[in-house]
Amino acid sequence: MAADPVIARFVGSPGCASSSCHGGAGDKRSQWVSWNAADVHRRANITLSVRRSAQIAEALKAGDPAASPRCTVCHAPFADVPAAFRVNALDRTDGVSCETCHGPAEPYLRSHTRPDFTRVDRTLAGLRDLSNLYVRANTCVACHQNVDRDLLDAGHPELVFELDGQTRSEPRHWKEAEGFSGAQAWLVGQLVAWREIAWHSSKPEQRDARAGAQKLEIGWVVRRAAKAAGIEGEDVDAQAKAVASMKWKPETTAAVLKALASSAPDFRDATPGMGQAHRAERLVLGLDRLLAASPVGTETKVEKELAELFRLVQSRPGFVPADFATALEKLAAKL
Repeated sequence: MAADPVIARFVGSPGCASSSCHGGAGDKRSQWVSWNAADVHRRANITLSVRRSAQIAEALKAGDPAASPRCTVCHAPFADVPAAFRVNALDRTDGVSCETCHGPAEPYLRSHTRPDFTRVDRTLAGLRDLSNLYVRANTCVACHQNVDRDLLDAGHPELVFELDGQTRSEPRHWKEAEGFSGAQAWLVGQLVAWREIAWHSSKPEQRDARAGAQKLEIGWVVRRAAKAAGIEGEDVDAQAKAVASMKWKPETTAAVLKALASSAPDFRDATPGMGQAHRAERLVLGLDRLLAASPVGTETKVEKELAELFRLVQSRPGFVPADFATALEKLAAKL
């Protein structure tokens, strides 16, 4: 007779919070403190109590947003964990907490801080390897990219996933691996976002002009960037893995930056529309992260030109491709 499968159970954030673990002082023991005091994920559930959430839930006939799985799945994940998957009672007001990102802690809680444990040992014990950019992107993208069409129609804001910038906005409770590049993180994140948008927009109930425009235009940006980085092919997921595992060099950042900055001709004679606006928005976000990862002084040199590009993509209905092309040419010339 086969053995019953082992269930990896959640212990809740108090399991991480003792002063001898992640609730103490210093770089190696203050992770829980940083999350509890300053991380927006800590209070993700509070969003469900504001008036806008009530209006969205009313339009969806979803009842109380703080109790609806349509909302809690991302804003208060502990609200929906079955009893069999809990070691202790879980506090739904924790919002998005330690185990949401790092995985249910029961299997690794006692062992993951052992000095003789390698990164592989910890991963095999169940601790999610977020130093791997592909794993990190997949952990974040589910709640940071796709929103169902009925939620958008009810007033939920559209989401744009961007791994590097959104990671950097977090209160830092980790150290990046040696050789980390924000440009590499950006591209891995965009590949994973493209894969998820393509999957989501292929569902019959999600097909509309918005989904189609997002899929086509992020694809345009990502294909151009991946090709400049030396990664080609049709399997987007395989490309994401390849970029995450490659040895990223400053020259790679420069090549990708040049490829995107020199794309003004694609906008010069384009017809204004939602697709062009989506393309430009993703392009500017990419330029921003590539410049931030470039040698000191590069970003400052084109600060004015980048600000103008951001201004031009603020309004999708008012987006003028020719104006954007002119501004992009000015940035490219300074680079």
